[in-house]
Amino acid sequence: MKNPSKLALVAMATLSCAGVAPAQSINAAGATFPEIIYKKWFNEYQKLHPGVEINYQAIGSGGGVRQVVEGTLDFGASDRPMTDEEIAKCKSKPLHFPTVLGGDVPAYNFPGVTQKLKLSSEAMAGIFLLKITKWNDPKIAATNKGLKLPAEDIQVVHRSDGSGTTFIWTDYLSKISPAWKAGPGTSQSPKWPGGLGQSGNDGVTGTIKQTPYSIGYVELGFALQNKTLQYAMLQNADGQFVDATTDTISAAAAGAVKSMPADFRVSIANAPGKNSFPASSFTWLLIPSKIDDTKKRDAIVNFLKWMLTDGQKDAPALGYAPLPKEVIAMEQKQIALIK
Repeated sequence: MKNPSKLALVAMATLSCAGVAPAQSINAAGATFPEIIYKKWFNEYQKLHPGVEINYQAIGSGGGVRQVVEGTLDFGASDRPMTDEEIAKCKSKPLHFPTVLGGDVPAYNFPGVTQKLKLSSEAMAGIFLLKITKWNDPKIAATNKGLKLPAEDIQVVHRSDGSGTTFIWTDYLSKISPAWKAGPGTSQSPKWPGGLGQSGNDGVTGTIKQTPYSIGYVELGFALQNKTLQYAMLQNADGQFVDATTDTISAAAAGAVKSMPADFRVSIANAPGKNSFPASSFTWLLIPSKIDDTKKRDAIVNFLKWMLTDGQKDAPALGYAPLPKEVIAMEQKQIALIK
């Protein structure tokens, strides 16, 4: 007679294997701006739903949009809304789902200075247009009284890849500067007047940290993760100097909530309000409106429902602002359009 304990072990192993469903693998890619929270969300969701695995590649908004148009992803992510022309090229019309609010901050490396800089709209545009080239320029000194500014050259750092973070920053610059709007304009890949180009928020952050007297723009969450990285206060549409926080980013979205378009494609750069941070934006998941694989569709739909409820609780600790409740209600209705 065969060993009964061995038979029991074989039976248990067979039952165990039979009860493990193969993982539903979902492939997504795009924006680096929300990368920090997306990685947390996808990891947390997999813990709650072991049968679902969301693989996310932070390749930049430009790459995410391109792959959505080509149909090589289950869904994409972008910090800029897709254009009508891009949407028209898609086999299945993508739906824009705002996920969180975030902000770009002007990060800088200023040796020996611990006081937070205040940069006016005029100074900020002048720096990125390479019209202001020295840190002791009068337009910088005027809003930083009492701070001894050196006659050092300003080293401008910007993204080199197609970037939603860049789209947000150039949208902000276009709103505060007619010269910027008429020149490089709002773009994920503008023709920069000059400066050092780096790929990704990580690349820009690393270059700023290694380059004395440099300044660039990164997503707030990246700045908060890099605790030694300094970033300036910006002058908003009401003339107030405002620091980037989840509250001031939320304040920037307050006006947009009242007139939110049905497709959620909206800009909140340089929004009015004394507490509004001017370089703020929604960021979006780009979900196909028709998903033939029913298991994959159900997994994506269930993730969206979780993201709009439990997932929002993770936002503030990571440097993002949760969505306004009015926007969440609109998105919950839009989920029904995924067929």
